[in-house]
Amino acid sequence: MAHAETRKNLVLSGLEPLIITPNSVFVNIGERTNVTGSRKFLRLIKEEKYEEALSIAKEQVEGGAQIIDINMDEGMLDGEYAMTKFLNLIAAEPDISRVPIMIDSSKWDIIEAGLKVVQGKSVVNSISLKEGEEQFIHHAKLIKRYGAAAIIMAFDEVGQADNYERRVEICQRSYDILVNKVGFPPQDIIFDLNIFPVATGMEEHRLNALDFFRGTKWVRENLPHAHISGGVSNVSFSFRGNDTVREAMHSVFLYHAIQNGMTMGIVNPEMLSIYDEIPKDLLEHVEDVILNRRDDATERLLDFAENVKGDVKSNEKAVQEWRSGTVQERITHSLVKGVDAFIEIDVEEARLEATKPIEVIEINLMTGMNVVGDLFGSGKMFLPQVVKSARVMKKAVAYLLPYIEASKQAGDKQGNGKILMATVKGDVHDIGKNIVSVVLACNNYEIVDLGVMVPPEKIIAAAIEHNVDIIGLSGLITPSLDEMVYLAKELDKRGLKIPIMIGGATTSRAHTAVKIAPQYRETVIHVNDASRAVTVAGSLLNKDKKLYASDIRAEYDAFRETFLNRSRDKNFLTIEQARKNKLQLDWENFTPVKPNIIGEQTIEVDLDVLVPYIDWTPFFRTWELFGKYPAILTDEVVGEQATSVFADAQEMLEVILREKKLTAKGIYGIFPANQVNDDDIELSDENGKVLEKFLTLRQQSQKTKGAPNIALSDFIAPKDSGKTDYMGAFCVTTGFGVDEWAAEFERDLDDYNSIMVKALADRFAEAFAEYLHEKVRKEIWGYAADEALTTEAMIDEVYKGIRPAPGYPACPDHLEKPTIWKLLNVEKEIGVTLTESMAMWPASSVSGYYFGNPESKYFGLGKIKEDQVIDYAKRRSISTDKAMKWLNPNIAD
Repeated sequence: MAHAETRKNLVLSGLEPLIITPNSVFVNIGERTNVTGSRKFLRLIKEEKYEEALSIAKEQVEGGAQIIDINMDEGMLDGEYAMTKFLNLIAAEPDISRVPIMIDSSKWDIIEAGLKVVQGKSVVNSISLKEGEEQFIHHAKLIKRYGAAAIIMAFDEVGQADNYERRVEICQRSYDILVNKVGFPPQDIIFDLNIFPVATGMEEHRLNALDFFRGTKWVRENLPHAHISGGVSNVSFSFRGNDTVREAMHSVFLYHAIQNGMTMGIVNPEMLSIYDEIPKDLLEHVEDVILNRRDDATERLLDFAENVKGDVKSNEKAVQEWRSGTVQERITHSLVKGVDAFIEIDVEEARLEATKPIEVIEINLMTGMNVVGDLFGSGKMFLPQVVKSARVMKKAVAYLLPYIEASKQAGDKQGNGKILMATVKGDVHDIGKNIVSVVLACNNYEIVDLGVMVPPEKIIAAAIEHNVDIIGLSGLITPSLDEMVYLAKELDKRGLKIPIMIGGATTSRAHTAVKIAPQYRETVIHVNDASRAVTVAGSLLNKDKKLYASDIRAEYDAFRETFLNRSRDKNFLTIEQARKNKLQLDWENFTPVKPNIIGEQTIEVDLDVLVPYIDWTPFFRTWELFGKYPAILTDEVVGEQATSVFADAQEMLEVILREKKLTAKGIYGIFPANQVNDDDIELSDENGKVLEKFLTLRQQSQKTKGAPNIALSDFIAPKDSGKTDYMGAFCVTTGFGVDEWAAEFERDLDDYNSIMVKALADRFAEAFAEYLHEKVRKEIWGYAADEALTTEAMIDEVYKGIRPAPGYPACPDHLEKPTIWKLLNVEKEIGVTLTESMAMWPASSVSGYYFGNPESKYFGLGKIKEDQVIDYAKRRSISTDKAMKWLNPNIAD
């Protein structure tokens, strides 16, 4: 480190100077004037209650903040306007403006808007090498010109610095560029070395705090005059909800960070303990983790934390009460409450009392899980809680397995039965399958999970190899239905007698009864939710299973007969008649809006921009909690559990945003288009060269007088109208990295968070599609430039235009997806691929079309006749059999 007398000090200012010297105490940065960190501040800014928002800034200064961090990054805010207005208001408040301002944003335009109006010498938070040297130098030069200091994130083109070596590498490179190429004052450089959580249970996170300390020390000794900052609360993220432990962790971390040269940081003073006043036993456990002093430090702190959660005295009493019960009462409590801190201790006690280790599962654990099952079945417990119970169960079983293997004897009971679970060939979706697997495992069924995209040969071979009692098949896309039919035929051909449970979003009782059940002499049954899976599995395997199977077959035979008779009696038009009754729009008086951008473009979006576009209602449906958000949170039946799972989702959301766990990549294009041959849409470039042709399907059922038989092509101006119309297509994804992250949780026997990851990734993908559609309507195409809708109104689709997607009611033909892929070069540009069954991978992806005509609307194709299937096969140049396969669910008979 440079000698004190030659050291250049960091000088910041509001109305008063803040001089940071080698002898200065730690500088605390107030964080509550941040829309991403304070819900109250966000609400006030959204409602333009700036005067009330100023009171939060004032409280920060009065509470001891020496710098206040101001952030206006929120998707539904005009960030530049909000930052400018708030800083101008602060300038008129001497009690606030006496301290320096930290202008915090991930968007350069907002930072620059702040720099133009802030008084005194401020700090920019932040810039980095993430987007390359050219951008980094450009931003640094402007910050220098505005006379501000800068936070430099330890981030480069490869990613975040997550160990000591990467911190050194990025900081050295950033410093050299700033000092030697930009001429940036070295004392105005403040490095944020990335504070990551410790005690996560993952081996690679054990050094997170130590690497930060080492990196801090290195910067202070090797990069003259530079400073160190960071967001301290990140370090304790694993103990969210336990303020006592978190406060101690913040204090311990700061104590050691400051000793190593940390100069300033964002920390809530209310979430700090006095280092010397931390109880010695808590201090020891926390320092063991922070300093990585023991291999079992995380486990010891987790156990210890249960005794200091919240109000220590009342908590200790509560723990003592349930810990004083019998071993069975303790195990049941842990399973019902989803608490795994003591389960291994209690299971070991039960093992020592049992004749054989397997009895602990059969008696103690299953007694507890039966309580869980009863509560779940009676509606007193909900799916998210059951999944948490499963996490405890898995931990207990994992502990017992070595003892069970060592003592195995012939004839040992192995649970209620063995069930094979698989998402069928070509399909990549598995959230529903995984939930059902967890619920069944909780009820002592052994699960053989083959994963996704499983070919029929593999399912059959595994069923035989593992001698399974039931096969569970899942599918989310239409072609999956045909795979299930084929598998049923193959099982029947081989003479197997294993009942099949069918589930998934596209499956139905009707399809199961009409299409699958007739192909297999054994029982086939549709299961529409996870809670029913246990009952069905029990009925398929109990002593009355023959009677149950007979009843199901009789029920499905009767349903199939009624369904087919109803279908035959329905009136249909021929395809030619349907075309004559097409939707007739007034093209003569319609002038299509020419898009502002024609052709394809890629797009990447920060996830925090997408958060306001999330539709939370389907998220709750994933967990089988039914109701519309936000009313579901106060629902008399599911409100408490909905609130709990929503809180868990928000915590994971914070991790996703802070650690940039997911990325939002997309591609879109708007092109000149015309309807041709009634049912097709021809897309061209601006010079009139035909690029691709989209094929649409037309309703054929007999309509009431005056009602048209619609096809999507009806919303595009016919070529013979002489008008150039337009149509768009898109694909977006937030799915890369999801499977790997979910797998990490699964390795830790944590199905709950594995499912949560996938559920949130799906919500982000849909939010991205919603965000991009709004951008298309208002800016890219611009046919609704003046649109001003609330998030709720967008979710309710009250906007002009539609974005239907292949595989959905208006266009159930999945074979249209490759045309989108070819038109936009999707795979090359953003990496999203199609399986042979036209499922998108990664699963958290959305694709579709854009129609801008104000008369366009969503509709269902319904049933179609064979003549349209034959006509469609000719238009697509494929065999009629192939067309039949892909359109199977929509064919009338």
